[in-house]
Amino acid sequence: MIGPFPPRVEESAPAQEEYDRERRRVLWAMPYGLYVVGSRAGERRNGMTLNWASQVSFEPKLIGIGVDKHAFTHELISEGRVFSLNLIDREDRAIVRKFTKPVEVDLERWTLNGFPFHDGSTGAPILDQAVAYLECAVRNPVDCGGHTFFIGEVVDCGFQKPEDTPVLRMEDTRMSYGG
Repeated sequence: MIGPFPPRVEESAPAQEEYDRERRRVLWAMPYGLYVVGSRAGERRNGMTLNWASQVSFEPKLIGIGVDKHAFTHELISEGRVFSLNLIDREDRAIVRKFTKPVEVDLERWTLNGFPFHDGSTGAPILDQAVAYLECAVRNPVDCGGHTFFIGEVVDCGFQKPEDTPVLRMEDTRMSYGG
């Protein structure tokens, strides 16, 4: 359990545990996209399922992503200072489960866990079957406790499928992450 607790919550373990469960349910109810973030440092590449992403500025165009500090992707983004955000087709929802652990990279076949990819202009990997992608150069990493919020400037982007293709959201899966 992590505080703070509002005044309406008694200072007892059961009351705080009940509030903590409620808080997690509210956080899980927030709408989130579900993406594959690509990262690269030198010749090392990775793809990772991610749901904490948001545009944070219009001018310049900035995207923020929250990455767990223990994740291999965190290491690569910290070193390489770039990332890609791959928007996934709702029909391809099974893809995100393949990117919950560090990936197997096959540069002979140009695959990440068997999924074809190409390097973007920053060198960050872009899944060939992504609906669209954003490539970002890190401008400001912000320490947020167990995560770093990497704020990146959009340096390239594009659609690889029709613009009206529905993209994956957390509620389209049975996955839950939050709280």
